[in-house]
Amino acid sequence: MTVLSTRVLNRTYLRRQLLTGRTPRTAAEIVGHLVAVQGQEPDAPYLGLWARSPRFAMSGLTGALHDRTVVRSALLRGTQHLATADDYRWLRPTMQPALERMAGRAGRLGGCDPEAFDAAGRQIMAEGVLTRPEIARRLAARFPEADLGELALVVHLRFALLHPPPAGTWGHRGRIGCVPAEVWLGRPLDAAPSAETLVLRYLAAFGPASAKDVQVWSGLTRMAALFETLRPRLRVFRDEDGRELYDLPDAPIEDGDAPAPVVFLPEFDNAVLGHADRSRILRPGDRPLVMPGGSVVHPTVLVDGFVAATWSRKGPSVEIAPFRPLAAADRSAVEAEAERLAGFVAPGETPQVRWA
Repeated sequence: MTVLSTRVLNRTYLRRQLLTGRTPRTAAEIVGHLVAVQGQEPDAPYLGLWARSPRFAMSGLTGALHDRTVVRSALLRGTQHLATADDYRWLRPTMQPALERMAGRAGRLGGCDPEAFDAAGRQIMAEGVLTRPEIARRLAARFPEADLGELALVVHLRFALLHPPPAGTWGHRGRIGCVPAEVWLGRPLDAAPSAETLVLRYLAAFGPASAKDVQVWSGLTRMAALFETLRPRLRVFRDEDGRELYDLPDAPIEDGDAPAPVVFLPEFDNAVLGHADRSRILRPGDRPLVMPGGSVVHPTVLVDGFVAATWSRKGPSVEIAPFRPLAAADRSAVEAEAERLAGFVAPGETPQVRWA
């Protein structure tokens, strides 16, 4: 069985994530390729797509959200993600068992009848676009045995809700409305979703990868059995630690010495969160610098394919915090990319690059 080095996995991963050379794909095409784009922070998807496309403009993603080509909802791991409308129809039902388990923890429904709860929720949401707290308060009035403090989370996980614009658009920090997905899309969700589709799409953007990798990325469980079923249709490798990695049969494997550009990724980008074993993009010992705890995942800078710094921004000012000294050429490349980033987020203003 072929063993793939960490550098080969890194370069292969960069290509699968569209990070080796900025692709001319549209916003919806990039979102579709990545399956789902982290959207916990509304600006993050814009920055993630900008990192992957030379032609990306904010209007491309904003327009896709407004024309319903791309939608925002609770998906992977119960967190906010963007997906294409076509993918959402099978992706949300595929994720629903995992979301239901999260919704049912700690007796959040307080023993009330789930069918009656769901029927009441659908009736309330038919009244118009409401926020999750508004839906929760109306449900609490009908089901006093449920935990009011938990109901907003239950609504988030139990019902297939989309958040129409302006939610999810650049700079939006206001009210986040909810609408039933089938109402917003004008089509029903897939009645017979398949985790197999999820795995194959994941491998196209994140492979080669292990069963545990896809579990951590998605929040689903029991992936090992599915991978065994798919094994005859997949290529199987090992990494340097002996873990089995699965891949699509015709997916390219890159040269470990291929060049890699400097890349600025936003907080929570799935390029950093997409595996259980993140050594293909995070060097040993650096993980706490990116994920210090408290559900924090800092924006990152890739140098030679690996995370080498975190960054922050305020207007046209970009501050970079490297993990260790950078070579002069790398430092210059990081500054050039930081200036380009500043020009994207604050056009017309003078870029300012600072080193922490």
